[in-house]
Amino acid sequence: MRLLVGLGNPGARYERNRHNIGFMAVDAVVRRHSFQPFRARFKGEAAEGTIGGERVVALKPHTFMNASGEAVGAAARFYKIQPEDVIVVHDELDLKEGKIRVKRGGGAAGHNGLRSIDALFGNDTWRVRIGIGHPGVKELVHAYVLQNFLPEEMEWVPKVVDAVADAMPLMVEGNPTAFMSKVDLVLNPRPVNPPRPAKGEAVKPAEEGER
Repeated sequence: MRLLVGLGNPGARYERNRHNIGFMAVDAVVRRHSFQPFRARFKGEAAEGTIGGERVVALKPHTFMNASGEAVGAAARFYKIQPEDVIVVHDELDLKEGKIRVKRGGGAAGHNGLRSIDALFGNDTWRVRIGIGHPGVKELVHAYVLQNFLPEEMEWVPKVVDAVADAMPLMVEGNPTAFMSKVDLVLNPRPVNPPRPAKGEAVKPAEEGER
């Protein structure tokens, strides 16, 4: 059994904030894999479903970001889930917009949601880090993460969270490398090589404008 946690802040005011991309990704997973509806539980909203044959509980803490560990700890204790079976999806300032990286454990790197989870539950969780870019100046970080995504950014955000949802079975089965590769392939499809001409067949020269 897995606990899938999306980090964010509750309420319409924060819904489209950069800090809420974890909520957006978990919502996409719940839609993609036909989970049961969210209901109020564990100081947040929880929905149950199955991914790749494994039972998964999706959780969006409503404690606000700085106290996310309260909700994660409550859900994990109820289901008797260990930290290594928890997947936390969150925004990452140190990654370019739309980039995905996965790591297990480690420091919180200034992320208050992770810091709360580490303190109140444990830091041996899996982290799916979704890049939101950096404002360039440390003093601007707080305002930056609590701003809505710009209209031009909302062109890539749905694609990224849908790619995460599509590849989530690989993460649930414990294959983070394959998960990252599939997300990258969805977001950056490789060009299909044209068939090679048969032996002895002349190659048609490119027309003007095709070069």
